[in-house]
Amino acid sequence: MKFLGVAALLAAVANAHYVFPSVTYNGQKTADWEYVRQTNNYQSNGPVTDVGSREMTCYQTTMNAANVKTLDVKAGTTIDFNARASISHPGSLNVYIAKAPAGTPVSQFDGSGAVWSKILYEGPNISPSGLTWPSNGLQSVPVKLPSCLEDGEYLLRIEHIALHSASSPGGAQLYISCAQLKVTGGSGGLKGNKLSFPGSYSPTDPGLMINIYYPVPTSYSAPGGQPATC
Repeated sequence: MKFLGVAALLAAVANAHYVFPSVTYNGQKTADWEYVRQTNNYQSNGPVTDVGSREMTCYQTTMNAANVKTLDVKAGTTIDFNARASISHPGSLNVYIAKAPAGTPVSQFDGSGAVWSKILYEGPNISPSGLTWPSNGLQSVPVKLPSCLEDGEYLLRIEHIALHSASSPGGAQLYISCAQLKVTGGSGGLKGNKLSFPGSYSPTDPGLMINIYYPVPTSYSAPGGQPATC
C-alpha cells in the first residue's frame, strides 16, 4: 500500500508538469515535434532548474533539429504555442526570438550567444490578497510576431517560469521549447537588448527567486527585462 501511495504521488507530480510540443498557425495545429525541436523533457514533462545549463537554450543538451520542419509565417501575425496538457503552475511567461545568421538554415542554428530578443512578457496581477497569473491553466499561448522583424529564419522560444517553489536558488521551474520559423513580410528595425541562454539569467534574480505566497509581494521583476519594440 505504501508503494502504491508513493507511485500515485509521483504520477501526480509528473501530471502537474507540462511541455510545449506544437504550434497552431492560421487555424492549423501542427503535430507534436513537427516544427518544434524535441526537448529533453518530451517524455517526463519535467522542468529546467539550472539556469546555467545548456538546456536553457531550447531545452536540449545536444541540438537535434535535422528532422524538424520550418514553418512559413508572416511578420505581424499570431502563432500559438500549445501546451501538453496545460500550464498548471503559477508563474510568468516570456517569449524570445533569435534570427539565424545569414546563410545558415535555422535547422543548423544552435541559438548560442547574445542573439535573443524578448517579444512577449506576461506577469502577475498583484493585489493585497495575493498574486494571480493569467497564464495559469492555459492550453495554448498566443504570440504576436513583431511586424518589424527582418525577413529570415528564426527560433521562437517560449519560456514559462513556474514559481510555486521558488523561494530558494534553483527552485524556479522553467518549461522551454523552440519552434523553427521562416518569417517574411517584415519591415526590420526591432529595438531592444539581446540576451543569451544560458548566460542572461542568475538563480538569484528577483524574478526567479521569490516567495509568491508570503509575505505577499508588492511587485514582480521579470528576468530578461521588458520586450523589444518596433
